[in-house]
Amino acid sequence: MKDFFLQLKEKFSGREIDEEEIAAVTGEDYVELSAGGSNKTETQSKVIVRPFVMEDFEDIKPVLDSLREGHTVALINIKPLKDKDLVELKRAVNKLRKTCEAIDGDIAGFGEDYIVAVPYFAKIHREKNIVLE
Repeated sequence: MKDFFLQLKEKFSGREIDEEEIAAVTGEDYVELSAGGSNKTETQSKVIVRPFVMEDFEDIKPVLDSLREGHTVALINIKPLKDKDLVELKRAVNKLRKTCEAIDGDIAGFGEDYIVAVPYFAKIHREKNIVLE
């Protein structure tokens, strides 16, 4: 295979090919990597399940930022805000829902006091209620 590439290159260039060009054509050159490299890509590729507590509408910002990064599954305790102000809770849930739609994520209630919000790569399972007669 190496000879084939060399013959092609010699025919089209009309000259002799040296060792560096042979390595470039055949891909036999290699790159040395340092062992002390950062684990940034490894950390970014992991999924983080992160709990949040929503006491005020302003507490929504860190949740939205984490979801937009794309590596966080958010478990949000809404009980403090629910006990305090239902109007602000509805506002916060609408903001969460719109953000999840924008990032192609998913959002669902988890019990009465929690909301689960996930980024694009996850889907929340919803059971259909079966009514037996």
